[in-house]
Amino acid sequence: MRNQRQPYRGRQEEPYKVNHKIRAREVRVVGDFVEGGNALLPLEKAIKIAEENDLDLVEISPTVDPPVCKILDYAKFKYEQKKKQKEIKSNAAKIVLKEIRFGPNTDEHDFNFKLKHAINFLKEGAKVKAYVHFVGRSIVFKERGEMLLLRFAQALADFGAVEQLPKLEGKRMNIFIAPKAGKK
Repeated sequence: MRNQRQPYRGRQEEPYKVNHKIRAREVRVVGDFVEGGNALLPLEKAIKIAEENDLDLVEISPTVDPPVCKILDYAKFKYEQKKKQKEIKSNAAKIVLKEIRFGPNTDEHDFNFKLKHAINFLKEGAKVKAYVHFVGRSIVFKERGEMLLLRFAQALADFGAVEQLPKLEGKRMNIFIAPKAGKK
């Protein structure tokens, strides 16, 4: 069992067709290497222009008839694309959701304790989901739970904005509060 190899998954297929892998007879070449920045050329002539400039003919838009191609350095193009994808991924905000649970008869001290935690969560940039959990017959105190959540949202008004007002779903009444922009 030791030194077991992973199965071969094959090479990742190229996302763009390059040079002789392009199957169209005619291509629309865009860029600085053709007159007017845009020309309809036979595939062989377009590849010849690319090779004369030590570059590649890359099919940018294959679904159009004829396909749109560009003459460029494919290795550099792939590197730039990978860099853009990495940047997009790193800029994507990772939203954290913190939950705070109440009962319909939550005491004042517990309320203030949970309020402090919610303020810290919002300051860190996390969303807060506060909910009142109704157990057994306590479901008859729906109004109490709603008032508690509204009071909670009002106390957090300086730190966050209500995304969703109290809503009863099964035995839980939820409220969502998002951090205010610029309050980190």
